[in-house]
Amino acid sequence: MGYHDLILRPAGPDDALALVEIVEMASEGMVTHVWKGMAEPGETPRDVGLRRARRGEGSFSHGNATLATLAGRVQGGLVGYPLGAAQAIDEDMPAMFVPLQELENLAAGSWYVNVLAVMPDWRSHGIGCRLLFEAERQARDCGCTRMSIIVSSANAGARRLYERFGFEFRAERPMGKGDWRNPGTHWQLLIKVLD
Repeated sequence: MGYHDLILRPAGPDDALALVEIVEMASEGMVTHVWKGMAEPGETPRDVGLRRARRGEGSFSHGNATLATLAGRVQGGLVGYPLGAAQAIDEDMPAMFVPLQELENLAAGSWYVNVLAVMPDWRSHGIGCRLLFEAERQARDCGCTRMSIIVSSANAGARRLYERFGFEFRAERPMGKGDWRNPGTHWQLLIKVLD
């Protein structure tokens, strides 16, 4: 069983656990920190993620997700969608989100790769590239002329993958971490112009 047996398919509500695992990997713990703050009494951060993944709409939802499976097991995934117009940043926005929103605003109108992750045992087997080709297909189908992604300055491996795929560095902003721990210092916006 290998790369050629890989199947890409849209995610559904029953894939919520796999989506939560993928976004936890891709965010390097940031979503767990955020979900902890969103938890209702008696809810864990993961419960919040499962609830959000089961939705059909919203930036993090099964409706925006594609899964890469081998023999029926999820080995990676992608969450992506077109970014609308730039959004106002008001004083109520948590500080850790401000630099991310600033970078998203610079990419307004692009097809945004919000999450891309591959399970550790299947990294360096081409699954990330297959998911990026799928993201590009979806971007073109939406009529987008650019793709965007934001990556941590500490994630050199991901940045190399994106640059090999044609993404170029456009801007960066210092991370606003609060009490979230991450070795990165900046969020970096990468853009790929589609021919």
